[in-house]
Amino acid sequence: MKKHEMIDLQLFADASAALNNTTSTSGMTAEMKTFYEKRLIDQAEPRLVHDQFADYYPVPQNGGKTIEFRKYDSLPKATTPLTEGVTPNGQALNVTTITSDLHQYGGWTPLTDQLQMTAIDNNVVQATRVLASQAGRTMDSITRDVLAGGTNVIYAPKVAADGTESVVKSRANLDKTCTLTPKLFFRAAAQLGAMNADPIGDSYIAIIHPYAAYDLKTSKEFIEVHKYADPEAMFRGEIGKLGNIRFIETSEAKIWKDATCPAGLAVFGTLVLGAHAYGVTELEGGGLEHIVKQLGYGDDPLNQRASVGWKGMRAAERLVEQYMIRIESVSSYSASASAN
Repeated sequence: MKKHEMIDLQLFADASAALNNTTSTSGMTAEMKTFYEKRLIDQAEPRLVHDQFADYYPVPQNGGKTIEFRKYDSLPKATTPLTEGVTPNGQALNVTTITSDLHQYGGWTPLTDQLQMTAIDNNVVQATRVLASQAGRTMDSITRDVLAGGTNVIYAPKVAADGTESVVKSRANLDKTCTLTPKLFFRAAAQLGAMNADPIGDSYIAIIHPYAAYDLKTSKEFIEVHKYADPEAMFRGEIGKLGNIRFIETSEAKIWKDATCPAGLAVFGTLVLGAHAYGVTELEGGGLEHIVKQLGYGDDPLNQRASVGWKGMRAAERLVEQYMIRIESVSSYSASASAN
């Protein structure tokens, strides 16, 4: 919806206004259904930080429950000089396919007739806002957990009192001195560069939890976003940069606190990404659906029950492991932080 367009939201919450000759199967006009569908998607998308840098693939219609992601291998260097008048042999493109199963997710909330008659707020609009948050966080977590399973890991080193660093080779061996430093990100950027990972725009991207970012922001190398960024060119959630890595902050960044972690400490996963590292399914075209049932729909003889809900299909897949690196560390908040 364009900013200058005005819509009477109360009209959309009025059940009697929705029941006319053009109602859809949910008891809403096609115009209202479209309005709410767009509203749900618009409010869900700002929470999809982990989807922000993915390659998008449409959800297939009537195509089964499996989606195919594709990647093209690089061609070898053509170092042999051409012979005058002779066309060299062509080089075939090699396409690797990765299949992933689509799964459906969803949630809903009931709206009773008494609630609709006595509540001050527009119930459908408010329910849509809350459910959009749930949908966005759900879809985001599914993508995040796939990325957090990547095989390229850097563990923050232990730091002795004299500043000496010692290598850590597993999550369980981290301790309270293993916090994030600029050096770790310069190392990650070097590894991505060595793998010929393209930047996303002008930089690589790091997705970081606020508790993990806390220890990094005090370093003199960290440049806060307001000191360099054009507001129009900022990524959603961007907080600053180190070298050629731009940082996206989100409370949904991965946290572990289980038997794989050091006793009593949460471990934070910070993702450093190049372009085309992973793919996800698009939200529209079957990916995310908003569902409103009006009072009296279905088995409701006294018009007592209405509901608002959502459901969506989702698949996410790591496409090129070499284009993503996960840095695992503790932070000043590791003792009190919880897993997500």
